[in-house]
Order: sequence, then C-alpha cells, then structure tokens
Amino acid sequence: MEKVIKRKLKLAIEAGKANPAKVGKDLAPTGINLLQFCNQYNEMTKGQSGQIIPAEITVYEDRTFDVKLKTPPASFLLKQYAGIEKGAAKPGNEIAGTITQKQLRKIAEIKLPDLNTNSVESAMKVIAGTARNMGIQIEKD
Repeated sequence: MEKVIKRKLKLAIEAGKANPAKVGKDLAPTGINLLQFCNQYNEMTKGQSGQIIPAEITVYEDRTFDVKLKTPPASFLLKQYAGIEKGAAKPGNEIAGTITQKQLRKIAEIKLPDLNTNSVESAMKVIAGTARNMGIQIEKD
C-alpha cells in the first residue's frame, strides 16, 4: 500500500545541532516524533559540523517521515569561502569580500546536485549571480 503524504517541508539546520527546541515550531504540528527526527538528522549530518544542511522532510498520514538532505545554501558557502560574516548592505556599491574562480568552481560543484543544470559552467554562472547579489567579487585567476 502506498503511504499517503500529509505534508512536505524544508528546514535549514546546522549539521549535528538539531534538537526538539529548534525544530519544534515547524515539526510539532505534523505530529511526528521530534526526538526521532533530531537523532536521525544529527546522525545523517555527522562530520559536517559548522555547515547549514537543509533537510527536506516528507511527513506521512501514519506520522512516519522521510528525511532527504540537500546541499548547503549558496549564500552560506559563499560567505564561508570569502571569510565574511554577512553580505554587503548595498551590493553593487560595496564589496563585502572576494573569492577566486577556483573557489567559485568548488562551490558550483558542491551545489550541482540541487541546481537544475548538469553543467558545472552553468552552475558557476548561477553561483556568480548569487555572489554579485551579496557584494562578493570574483577574482580572475
């Protein structure tokens, strides 16, 4: 018998740091076991600490759930590689940080599974656009 999907939701949580207090407001209304979700998420993200790992949660009518991990947000990766806390307040007018073409390629390769393209070059253009919107400059190698 096919399981009936009750709800699908996405949460961006720091790897290995899920706890019922953090995810409660989003997941409690679904009726799933919060502790079970937290343990499963923390186990799946072990070894990726310090990174934001979004989770796609599918909740079924019988209160069971599936968790599918996504790649970290592009903005998180860009800030990490540029070594900055946050993007520019006025992108286009000010520069918050810089990354190299090699770093841009690395970020694009990390994000590739979640983007709607199969080419690293296209992914690099998408990430470059995000960088521009954050005031992060990309240096030519």
